[in-house]
Amino acid sequence: MLNEGAYENIRREITRCDCPFEKAILSTCCACSLARKHHVAEREAVSCSAAPAHETCRKLHDLLREKALFALKLPHHQEKLPHAKEMKIQCGGLMGMALMVGQPDIERPFVRDVRALVEQAIANSGAIETLPYSEIVKSIAAFEGRHRHQ
Repeated sequence: MLNEGAYENIRREITRCDCPFEKAILSTCCACSLARKHHVAEREAVSCSAAPAHETCRKLHDLLREKALFALKLPHHQEKLPHAKEMKIQCGGLMGMALMVGQPDIERPFVRDVRALVEQAIANSGAIETLPYSEIVKSIAAFEGRHRHQ
């Protein structure tokens, strides 16, 4: 059995550019043309194959977290969020962006390519900082993950 410390060290070594939207990709709420999946100790990890894109997505993820604090009922920025709140930020944030640029998939909420979506959103708004976060946060607040079967 691999201990958590050893797992984290190996994971960091393999995924030097860890994808900020890893949970969304692994939950099949989205895909990305730059994502690379890795198997580490019977778990999956996702890395980005392009460092500049990784930095843009990291900045977007940080802005989504910051803008959604109130909607997620969080008093301040926390280093690590509970899984459900992180899923709201990642999946809900990407769904909100897809709505913003006119790319929603009616059949099943799914973002086909995170990188293309981010590029289109930036092209529409001029910069990542000027995206309409008030609209995107509505999708974050409304996002509901899978419900547990009892």
